[in-house]
Amino acid sequence: MKLSGKILSSALLVAAITCASATTVAQDLRSASNSYIGRVESDGTIRNSSNSYVGKIESDGTIRNRSNSYVGKIERDGTIRNRSNSYIGKIESDGTVRNSSNSYIGKIESDGTVRNSSNSYIGKASGVNRRYAAVIFFYDLFN
Repeated sequence: MKLSGKILSSALLVAAITCASATTVAQDLRSASNSYIGRVESDGTIRNSSNSYVGKIESDGTIRNRSNSYVGKIERDGTIRNRSNSYIGKIESDGTVRNSSNSYIGKIESDGTVRNSSNSYIGKASGVNRRYAAVIFFYDLFN
């Protein structure tokens, strides 16, 4: 799955977090071409490349969009559910990202490198929790 065009053209896709940890300072997200696409702030706020607020990740794993509407949740084990509580995938502790069919769709490496299922570089999220990064790059909870 490729980095969503929505991230580059309009707003960073908000998704999910781990309940156990968060970033301690704001961290940048970059596309494959090293373009700045947004940031995850220490309080869970997500901003796009124009510094506009696009959503928030709450400490219990709840994800809300810019209108404060519930769009999904990530559970402690990395399971990701959408707004209707349907299973849409999982982020494993090693950074592996799987879809609802348990197919491998990518990985967030320990240094923040984001790779798709073909092992192609699609972005960078250095210092950003793997679960934040994986969901931002691989899942669109706004559809």
